[in-house]
Amino acid sequence: MSARRILILGAAGRDFHNFNLVYRDDLAVEVVAFTAAQIPGIAGRRYPPELAGPRYPEGIPILDEADLESILRERRIDEVVFAYSDVPHAQVMHLASKALAAGADFSLLGPARTQIQAKVPVVAVSAVRTGCGKSQTARYLSGLLKAKGRRVAVLRHPMPYGDLGRQAVQRFAARADLDAAECTVEEREEYEPHLACGNVVFAGVDYERIVAAAESEADLILWDGGNNDFPFLRPDLHIVLVDPLRPGHETSHHPGEAVLRMADVVVVAKSDAAAPADMRHVEEAARAINPRARIVRAASPVRLDDEAAVRGRRVLVVEDGPTLTHGGMPWGAGHLAALRAGATIVDPRPFAGPAIRSLYTRYPHIGEVLPATGYSREQLDALRQAINATPADLVVSATPIDLAALVQAHKPVVRARYEFAEAESPGLAGAVDAFLSRP
Repeated sequence: MSARRILILGAAGRDFHNFNLVYRDDLAVEVVAFTAAQIPGIAGRRYPPELAGPRYPEGIPILDEADLESILRERRIDEVVFAYSDVPHAQVMHLASKALAAGADFSLLGPARTQIQAKVPVVAVSAVRTGCGKSQTARYLSGLLKAKGRRVAVLRHPMPYGDLGRQAVQRFAARADLDAAECTVEEREEYEPHLACGNVVFAGVDYERIVAAAESEADLILWDGGNNDFPFLRPDLHIVLVDPLRPGHETSHHPGEAVLRMADVVVVAKSDAAAPADMRHVEEAARAINPRARIVRAASPVRLDDEAAVRGRRVLVVEDGPTLTHGGMPWGAGHLAALRAGATIVDPRPFAGPAIRSLYTRYPHIGEVLPATGYSREQLDALRQAINATPADLVVSATPIDLAALVQAHKPVVRARYEFAEAESPGLAGAVDAFLSRP
């Protein structure tokens, strides 16, 4: 029998993980190609042979998802496997419809086939949408766990946007490691704050090897998830965030709804910024979907490093990129902090160059803020040009990285910082204590 021809729809993350764990050594299938979406600059590359294995001596091409129908036809695909996250349910089914119309099957791989069993306990942080506050929650948890005497290794959902062979297994313990790896802005946004907390971060492409590396240094793994994906490791405690600033999104996106149904603890985030009715909505939705989960409230207070410098000034607000783009938010913490400080916000859109303008066209919901994008040197240059061209007195930066150190801005930069805060007692800390006290 000839091998079953498979096409994996991805975005440089779960697609590679699913291949490595499920398909790489399966003689009954041939993965013909990956496709790329969400992340610019991924299509046109190849998954390298040193990662693809001896069955794929030329590697595997990564094609543009926009060409899906012609790929299905020309490459005689038998099965399409969907493997990326934070996508509206309807969009997933539109892609399924294209596959079915071409005569192919359409599949989703679940946790049973794609989660690695670690040798040490795993605490995982997930969310129903990008931008709920996973990263600050993971940092808070790392502090709690280390205070309890645990040696914690942070595993981050993959962000392999560079040389995939070099990125198979990555370990970051200092900012110099980020420079050596030529990390993008998006990678730095996730890694830098952990490094500032004294955490060692593991990431990359081949998660069986990554888990083994982390286990050699830690007695507990903390999974810091990406988008709204479910963990690559089988969690012993699974914490899932819902966002009352986006009520109704508990069940609107894949695989966020599945993640919520899997949760042991549901954190209702941003309780300090949400309307009471929206808080009730997401709590009731979570309780109806997952009645066995423990529900706790948390806050995400925002502070400016120098509020007096911002008060009454004309400011450009730079926000975390993924939260605005596929996360669907019109603005974020920086916008809120600037308004609370009495600043006048300058709209950057009239002053942005073509690369940044294309983002506003692709994501028309984005408001009067600048998304911090930087998947490539060209995008980073475009970000710098937009900052310098916008006629503001200063920049309020709510991206988790030190933007001033990365971008040569011609105006002062004031950081807006936000961290996890308990909104009730015993809260999330109580859930962690209960987990650690299990026999």
